[in-house]
Amino acid sequence: MFRPAMLPALAAGALFLATVGADAQTSMQGSSMMKQMVHGMPEGKAGGDGTPYTGSPDLQAAISLVTAGGAPGDFSLVKALTALAGEKTADAEVAKLKKQYGAASVTSFVTVQNFAVNDAVKKAAAAGVKFPSATLHGAVLAKRVVILGLQDGTYYEGVQLDHLVTHGIHEAVMGDIDAKYGAAADGNYHRIADQAHYDLAHALGVTSVKLAAYH
Repeated sequence: MFRPAMLPALAAGALFLATVGADAQTSMQGSSMMKQMVHGMPEGKAGGDGTPYTGSPDLQAAISLVTAGGAPGDFSLVKALTALAGEKTADAEVAKLKKQYGAASVTSFVTVQNFAVNDAVKKAAAAGVKFPSATLHGAVLAKRVVILGLQDGTYYEGVQLDHLVTHGIHEAVMGDIDAKYGAAADGNYHRIADQAHYDLAHALGVTSVKLAAYH
């Protein structure tokens, strides 16, 4: 059973990174200009993850977002979006994304997003870190997760994931997505996630947020 105060967490921090490769992490930290390619997409502002964030994760934002989507291990993106923005806004955003990208692409995005969160929880399970109780909700949590994805004013899903789950877990999960769903589905997930968070930011009045150039 996943308990917020003690359990394996979505963002395992330095403990997990030590188990997946401390040397690689140190090397990445030493190059602030290094770009990390998104699987299936070009790098940087042409459509990638931006510059990787390799610092400590935001455990409060992570646990709050996970629990907004349901029980850890059974995450629902639609439920999380409803908790962040309200049912009316969530329904309107899903409809807007389907019109923009097509129903099949949005269904794939939701499926991959749910898998990504659940996979990150599973990967962190062996790390066993102390985790705070979820205290962020609604618009406060929505703004927090949008801000975590910003780099030079542009929202990148990969930057947000680095802040929430650490760069090591993010990369491991992306590999699992590629293996299970394919690189095209991975790229589709990042593309629509960027758009959804951009839309969310503007709905919250954070109109200075820009969208990655590949849109």
